[in-house]
Amino acid sequence: MSGTSGTNGTSGTYLGMPAFPKAAHEAVGNTTLRANLRHATHTIRDKRARAVAELDDWSALREAGKQIKDHTLRHLDHYLVQLEESVTAAGGTVHWAADADEANRIVTRLVRETGESEVVKVKSMATQEIGLNEALEEAGIRAYETDLAELIVQLGEDRPSHILVPAIHRNRGEIRDIFEREMGRWGRPAPDGLTDSPRELAEAARLHLREKFLRAKVGVCGANFMVAETGTLVVVESEGNGRMCLTLPETLISVVGIEKLVPTWRDLEVFLQTLPRSSTAERMNPYTSTWTGTTDTDGPRAFHLVLLDNGRTDTLADEVGRQALRCIRCSACLNVCPVYERAGGHAYGSVYPGPIGAILSPQLRGTASEIDASLPYASSLCGACYEVCPVAIDIPEVLVHLRERVVQGGEVTRRGVKVTLKPAKGHAAERAAMRAAGLAFARPGALRAGQRLASRTRRFHPRTLPGPGRAWTATRDLPKVPAEPFRDWWQRTGGGKDSGKGGK
Repeated sequence: MSGTSGTNGTSGTYLGMPAFPKAAHEAVGNTTLRANLRHATHTIRDKRARAVAELDDWSALREAGKQIKDHTLRHLDHYLVQLEESVTAAGGTVHWAADADEANRIVTRLVRETGESEVVKVKSMATQEIGLNEALEEAGIRAYETDLAELIVQLGEDRPSHILVPAIHRNRGEIRDIFEREMGRWGRPAPDGLTDSPRELAEAARLHLREKFLRAKVGVCGANFMVAETGTLVVVESEGNGRMCLTLPETLISVVGIEKLVPTWRDLEVFLQTLPRSSTAERMNPYTSTWTGTTDTDGPRAFHLVLLDNGRTDTLADEVGRQALRCIRCSACLNVCPVYERAGGHAYGSVYPGPIGAILSPQLRGTASEIDASLPYASSLCGACYEVCPVAIDIPEVLVHLRERVVQGGEVTRRGVKVTLKPAKGHAAERAAMRAAGLAFARPGALRAGQRLASRTRRFHPRTLPGPGRAWTATRDLPKVPAEPFRDWWQRTGGGKDSGKGGK
């Protein structure tokens, strides 16, 4: 990601981003964007469905992944210490970063100590989250993205809009124009007469990146998984750029969120089946790279692991919200989400777009900003995201939980300290409505009287709501009140036994 993209390295929030409804409204008006997203998401999710259907035990694998992740999160303190001991014993060095600023300082210092002024990077959401590229640029260090989609984003001075395919919002013609215009400024220029053929675009990227792979002395990466018992890190990818960055440089620096742990090597068996099928719709990843510390004869001579918190232990303290930390970044939830398909990833104001971003970002960053307070509402609660999640994260449940936090405020954990949030502005009517509903549901007599009154006056009910409610009914029908309340029907028909005798 380019340093000009305007990311706040501390919070991971894109500077100047409006609330989700406004950003989404602008995105929906972009017909090219919507066409790109519709084609890409439908293609990926259809392929994924076929790949998943090949496994008779998919539901068992899904439950196993959930159980492994939940067990690890419950004992995270133990497994993190075990990981540090294992990495150190294998010749690596472990660094602990409480937040984005500390992680950026650590990585910047490690690069400076090598005497180098450029690094090659494997696609890493953790480094995007903390704004590492921007921090390195401020220190005079150039970071080169080597994943094809990340390269497109970087050359176009753009922002990623998808977890798996960061440049999903670009079509082939736009990519060709970016390569022709920008490659020469970053290194080897695009070949003359470049077309929008996928093969030619991939070849242009390969030639452009080859010189960087062979020249770079420092590599920076994330990890899909870390194995506590052996100190092994795992990166899965489809292009081979990761293998180049992980083996050719003399120094390798990995920045990884603390939730990416699994206890044992055997646990990988589950995720190496579910992750590729849920992300790229493949039976296995073309490149699965694993490394444990350093050796004298192969790979980097120095390995540094930066363990990143940046709000993760605060999220862990939330009994409902902590399930977001199970996420293995497969992006399946994005590809089935009707909101993401129409709004795109940029509207979420985070490197984590889509349904998972709507529950992860407000927990990692808090809900103080306008964009973060709006993200729990960036969903229709249709449940499609939960159905496809390979680790069974109940995203709708967490969305509703976070909506309550935004509207009502309450106790949360921030930097390990319990604080009380004030209700967010702009939700007074919602709080009043929920308070009134709570009072009514707590008084059966009042509820029954209100239901009967609503049924008897149904002829006079408007088809649209007035005032602030007008926005809701502008795109959906106002539900019709039944002619008879359910309680009355139940009593009159004896619990439905006589429903054939004039029951409604």
